Amino acid sequence: MIVATAGHIDHGKTLLVKTLTGVDTDRLPEEKARGISIDLGFAYLPLADGGLIGFVDVPGHERFIRNMLAGVSGIDFALLIVAADDGVMPQTIEHLQILDLLHIRRGAAIITKIDRVDAARIDAVRAQVHALLAPTQLAAATIHPVSAVSGAGMAELKTMLLREAAGLTQRSAEGQHLRYAIDRAFSVAGSGTVVTGTVFNGTVHTGDKLVISPAGREVRVRGIQIHAKPAEQARAGERCALNLTGTDVESVRRGDWVMAAAIHHPTRKLDVRLSVLPAEAHALKHWTPVHLHLATADVTARVSLRRGESVAPGTGRIGQLTLDEPVSALHGDRFILRDQSSTRTIGGGIIIDPSPPAARRSKARDATLVALESADAGAALTALSAADRPVDLAHFEASFNLLPEIAAAAYARATLVPLGKEHRFAITRSRLDALHDVVARHVLAFHQAQPQAPGIEIETLRAETAPELDADVFGHVLRLLADQRKIEIHSSLVRKPGYDSTANSADAQMWQTVQPALTAAGFNPPPLRELAPQLKLKDAILKDFLYRQMKAGNLHRVGAERFYLKATMATLAATAQATAAKQPNGMFTAAQYRDATGIGRTLAIEILESLDTLAITQRVGDARKMRKDFTAILGAAEPAPPPAPSSTPTPQARKPQQQRPPVRNKRY
Repeated sequence: MIVATAGHIDHGKTLLVKTLTGVDTDRLPEEKARGISIDLGFAYLPLADGGLIGFVDVPGHERFIRNMLAGVSGIDFALLIVAADDGVMPQTIEHLQILDLLHIRRGAAIITKIDRVDAARIDAVRAQVHALLAPTQLAAATIHPVSAVSGAGMAELKTMLLREAAGLTQRSAEGQHLRYAIDRAFSVAGSGTVVTGTVFNGTVHTGDKLVISPAGREVRVRGIQIHAKPAEQARAGERCALNLTGTDVESVRRGDWVMAAAIHHPTRKLDVRLSVLPAEAHALKHWTPVHLHLATADVTARVSLRRGESVAPGTGRIGQLTLDEPVSALHGDRFILRDQSSTRTIGGGIIIDPSPPAARRSKARDATLVALESADAGAALTALSAADRPVDLAHFEASFNLLPEIAAAAYARATLVPLGKEHRFAITRSRLDALHDVVARHVLAFHQAQPQAPGIEIETLRAETAPELDADVFGHVLRLLADQRKIEIHSSLVRKPGYDSTANSADAQMWQTVQPALTAAGFNPPPLRELAPQLKLKDAILKDFLYRQMKAGNLHRVGAERFYLKATMATLAATAQATAAKQPNGMFTAAQYRDATGIGRTLAIEILESLDTLAITQRVGDARKMRKDFTAILGAAEPAPPPAPSSTPTPQARKPQQQRPPVRNKRY
């Protein structure tokens, strides 16, 4: 259990921790000289079962509130300290406001220095504290009068802490990537860079390769210590020190995270729900400059609201924070806002989307944000599904910090169907089925309205039927429909199966002449200039016919003037797929494809370039790989059989040429 102190300066926080643990948390020479806490102090109380209660002692002076804010992030329990002689003071109030904005629900109020006052004063301060706690998350907190000098009440306080530690439900570290907030960084001779902080999510192990975020520097965990003792791992909810390799101490600072690369997504914008303290004199307006405190980070930012909006004292609304430098954040992280001069706390809130899109907020975006406000990933998916909003899977998994297997189970429960490869989205099964029907009907209506058009452009179809879907995802939807033979995709056009905008008797008669010739030619059809005289047709007439058949999807042009039947192209694509499958890495060269098809190198390259254009293959350097399944574009086909062995004599079998005698240089 991690416990943080809170309260006004000189109310006995440090002495209380020292009495409980035996550790003086004021470690800096300046703290010793001035007799006040300036930075965070740390101490541990070992438990009988081998566990620990970790204490974070925070400074109480208003000048060091940023240090206090770094200390109370990620805690399990708060001790609000109020001195019996002073009673409630300004920093008592502000520290409690911060705890409340961070939604810290477990804690206790400690009235210190009771040896200096009488019983009546203790009762009066108790009433003050009770009234102060009443409207906050800590309304049910117990109040404990103690004296760290005389020892009065200390045994009862320690018993209470032990009881709370025993009843604490351990934070779940399963199904999440590691995230660790740094609050100190220093160098140790012989070890190098050491950081201390709290594990917010997941588990860290010795040897893990991680990232310093937001900088993105790769590091490795050389060693872990918990309470100055070596450990193999540390889990969510534990404080520990990490010895890191791959970075120097000057490159690490308080406010950075150590995290898994999968959730390293620095951002300068945060979609949030903002709340303003009731005690504020004015509403929070658009573009107000603020200090954002997020975990151990402190960055300057601006509040971005819609035109005419503001956040009145005691209220909240959805808004956006525009930051002056990048931070790393996750959905559900809580934050504190202080004024531009960082002299008072004005509010706080919770992060809804840590990486919002660049586009301006729309009604659809508002619906998405309302759905995303759910604390639980499953509930958020259910809300998004109910609103028929597509889910950006990579973004969702990173925002909610979900491991792939946990995310997949959540998608299945929400009946979401993942779509796309490079850019993955998901929509509900019911939405996908409805979209299939809408697209099929839309294509049919297009043909009825424009019978001479070979098909509708894919981008036009997307804009008219599913503008909320990414182009890659919509393409995946169309391929599913093509697999079901509900549509055909040809280049950038979509049409109903078998639709031919050029159908007429003259074309049908010419097709009876052209098709057999191209079929007989196989992989090496003659170019147009040779095909026309072979078929006894004029060049211009044949060219016009071939291009119209190409638009109809019956032919595919390769190179400048060579035309292939759709079925032949399917066989060529299947041969490319079979050639790729024979290579260990799935990459094949033009020479390997030439050998598989038995055609010349130049023509093999032209065919591969045509397959590249159809997005069936993709060139990578001097090789190629399969990009997508060809059947939705060209139809099913088997690869070509291996070409027959060449009858050309091998070099050894050829008769050697008679060598000519060398020509001697003549002198002139």
